[in-house]
Amino acid sequence: MDGGTSPASSLIAQYLSFLRSQRKLSPHTLDGYARDLQELRALLAPADAPPDAPEPALQRVTQVQIRKCAARLHARGLNARSISRKLSAWRGLFAWLAQEQAMPANPVDGVKPPKKSKPLPKALPADDAIRLVSQADPARDPDSTLAACNRAMFELLYSSGLRVSELVGIDVADLREGSYESAGWIDLDEAEVTVTGKGGKKRKVPVGQAALQAIRDWLPLRAALVKADGGTDVHALFINERGARMSPRVTQLRLKAHGKGVDMPADVHPHMLRHSFASHVLQSSGDLRAVQEMLGHASITATQVYTALDFQRLAQVYDQAHPRARKGGGK
Repeated sequence: MDGGTSPASSLIAQYLSFLRSQRKLSPHTLDGYARDLQELRALLAPADAPPDAPEPALQRVTQVQIRKCAARLHARGLNARSISRKLSAWRGLFAWLAQEQAMPANPVDGVKPPKKSKPLPKALPADDAIRLVSQADPARDPDSTLAACNRAMFELLYSSGLRVSELVGIDVADLREGSYESAGWIDLDEAEVTVTGKGGKKRKVPVGQAALQAIRDWLPLRAALVKADGGTDVHALFINERGARMSPRVTQLRLKAHGKGVDMPADVHPHMLRHSFASHVLQSSGDLRAVQEMLGHASITATQVYTALDFQRLAQVYDQAHPRARKGGGK
């Protein structure tokens, strides 16, 4: 394939000149376009074509060919973002070509890149999660009101896999006063918490003994902070030093600071405890449906992502324990 004088090469050069003069694209951007368009040329050439075979004419490229090109890129391991960028460059070329020469349709229109893979949720190892919620920050008084509040919040987040918005919406009891109705509440006797999740759906989740004890330790200190004129905040399970209901943002900041104080290896946030809860319960029980219900997921698909985390853990155990997984094959 002649890379310097072929019709396809000439058309690409004209298009790049158009982008340079009319679109005023930067040299760096133009270099990226040039690479993507030259790759299209290479992909369109049949794999078994002899070196002197003529190139396929760009004007006769079909959507089927473009799909095959995208599939070949995907098979090489190129990520969805890069394939999407290349398709965009190719689409621009054919749109320009349609203005310059007669073409029935843009062959890239309707060709979609593979779906971008969602990153796996970040969950802490069980030992780290337990240390995070149970260990006192050495820089703070472990008997202070703030420490007791933090411990109760963090234990409950991990114990029940709550969203931070659900956590701060919990009241000390199920209350209905005038226009006010509790979005969530704790029942220490039944060892369960009721919360309102996405879509306004209420669900009940079990609460572990460690979290129950942390809440019992917090309640007497909380009572001293409640303000008589605090409005509906007087019902909140978690309040700040001014008697106001705890906010999601303050909870996030407190957990982040606590994580740094106890030397956690990761930058922790409330949702990480939710991920850890789901991953650890699934590892122990293998019951995906139960985890779905406790998390309040409308679809089992949202919960299945934690099976990938579980497989990662099993793969790590295998690599560490199986003699044939080690370098050298256990020789």
